[in-house]
Amino acid sequence: MGTLGAILKHPADIYPLLKLRMAAKHAEKQIPPEPHWAFCYSMLHRVSRSFALVIQQLGTELRNAVCIFYLVLRALDTVEDDTSIPTDVKVPILLAFHRHIYDRDWHFSCGTKDYKVLMDQFHNVSTAFLELGEGYQEAIEDITKKMGAGMAKFILKEVESIDDYDEYCHYVAGLVGLGLSKLFHASGLEDLAPDSLSNSMGLFLQKTNIIRDYLEDINEIPKSRMFWPREIWSKYVNKLEDLKYEENSVKAVQCLNDMVTNALIHMDDTLKYLSELRDPAIFRFLCYPSDHGNWNPSNVLQQC
Repeated sequence: MGTLGAILKHPADIYPLLKLRMAAKHAEKQIPPEPHWAFCYSMLHRVSRSFALVIQQLGTELRNAVCIFYLVLRALDTVEDDTSIPTDVKVPILLAFHRHIYDRDWHFSCGTKDYKVLMDQFHNVSTAFLELGEGYQEAIEDITKKMGAGMAKFILKEVESIDDYDEYCHYVAGLVGLGLSKLFHASGLEDLAPDSLSNSMGLFLQKTNIIRDYLEDINEIPKSRMFWPREIWSKYVNKLEDLKYEENSVKAVQCLNDMVTNALIHMDDTLKYLSELRDPAIFRFLCYPSDHGNWNPSNVLQQC
């Protein structure tokens, strides 16, 4: 009922979503025939159905690059998220991941369900990556290297201050914004957006996701790491988990308002980034409604 309920709440989205479905059907016919590309697009649907849908807005060359960019970062994130991997094993993998994407034989078994399949057969992603244009490869390598280093840093570091919060969100999402801007530029369809705008858009999306996912993350077993900055939540409660209890509802709303206000700092930059796009397909890619908070500004704007 979740998807149907969302459509009923936003009936104006029905027509563009139907158009998007038709575009997806057309785009499926343009997937390269080689087995490694079939694996990549199959995995894209399995690890993010909604992103697999909105990516169909893009032309073939850019769509292939964004697909691989997403899968590489999803694989990197799978390593970071797997709490069963000892830190002394995990950190070197994160730091070297940008080199592994050039190795057709490399894989590392971790994660669960579809994410484990992605990691076990990562050689398919590497093979597809090596068929991308040089500009796309350089952009993906650069962002993967920086994100892996940032993830490694925050494995051993808690998010205490707002500066820590901004830095963490830069590594896991601001860099995604920079990477997408580099890919759009490499395609020849867009000017290279200023780093400040690309980063700020990523921070806006990530902070919105962190706020939205509070209850799911705090109740997760085994316990997820939480990235709400202590500098904010400690003004209202002694422990972050206290915000979920009804007796603290007034303080919880006050803390939520504080967090949302912090995220809204980046809204102007996000709207400016979107307003300066020239290619209609790229604009639609970023702005079509989606049930997946990551990578989708329109969905975040609706939530705010």
